[in-house]
Amino acid sequence: MAPVGIAIIGGGIFVKEQHIPAALASPLLSIKAIWSRSLKTAEDAAKLIPGDALSVELYSSDSGEGKSYEDILKREDIVGVVLALPIMDQPAYIEKALAAGKHVLAEKPIAKDVATAVKLIEYYKEVSAETNASLAIAENFRFIQGWAYAADEIKKLGKVTGFVVRLNWMMEMSNKYYNTPWRTKPEYQGGFLLDGGVHFTAAIRKLLGNENAVDSLIAQTSLVSSHLPPVDSINAVLKTKSGAVGSYITSVGTTMEAFDCHVACEQGVVKAEGSKVVTIRGFGKDAVTAEKVFEKTSGVKEEVHAWAESILSGVPNPAQTPELALGDLELMEKMLTSGDQDGARQKLQYQHFV
Repeated sequence: MAPVGIAIIGGGIFVKEQHIPAALASPLLSIKAIWSRSLKTAEDAAKLIPGDALSVELYSSDSGEGKSYEDILKREDIVGVVLALPIMDQPAYIEKALAAGKHVLAEKPIAKDVATAVKLIEYYKEVSAETNASLAIAENFRFIQGWAYAADEIKKLGKVTGFVVRLNWMMEMSNKYYNTPWRTKPEYQGGFLLDGGVHFTAAIRKLLGNENAVDSLIAQTSLVSSHLPPVDSINAVLKTKSGAVGSYITSVGTTMEAFDCHVACEQGVVKAEGSKVVTIRGFGKDAVTAEKVFEKTSGVKEEVHAWAESILSGVPNPAQTPELALGDLELMEKMLTSGDQDGARQKLQYQHFV
């Protein structure tokens, strides 16, 4: 079977470092075109493709007639598009691709806020009924083995009794991701907390599972580092539908460093750090500790290949549904909203998508 023809939409850092290598690594995909806002950016991205670069056609906003995003969508040899665009812009590009009958793999977050995400999902359901086009959201944390393993370990230890999420680091002004205009001056809630934070809401939602989905929360937010507006830190208390209470502590503007999720259960504790998972069965002098280390990976190659498989099979991958991404976004948005309202309790409604 011939590889699926796709177009890469976007020419930024993540496209060049992750999406293009991932697409090239999958035998099920063939990059036919690249679109970016500027031809120069598209050309820079195309340099990463080995062999005959002329086989990949370049499109951009400044390339003139016949070289627009809409022109890509008219090509019958392009079955799907991988989208990685600024958060504010992406939903409109997703809708155009779906209307043209193209399968879409779009970078997280699904949208700038829950209201926009819900409208996008409603549009997707309506148009896909006619075109059979699929919408997948690229949350690569769901393809990192450690999180799935940790979730399985938690299920073996009985009822969840509590949890602590700690994600602290400093987004410095010299960071390559900071130096993109749409991130430096965000037009969406939470700034870097939203952009990168949905990775970690996805992770804790995976660990807790549907039976421990977050039901309500309270949070305080603050701006610790002035170059990271509107806020860069969250301290939240989350209550699950099972009654378990946990803490979610995160900052992208602190001198503290932490990256771990602890989940306490009736019969032990699981500590997950993505590539390393520590399981403690029992407690006190009778406790038995087991550690499992996984090969470090971003999960992007795995997610892109999984998307390709879903196109060929006609069955959307359950780890890439837009509803999952909606749940990830909602959890982050409600923490930010509670902080804006000085700790007012927020109820959640989309956490059953796990």
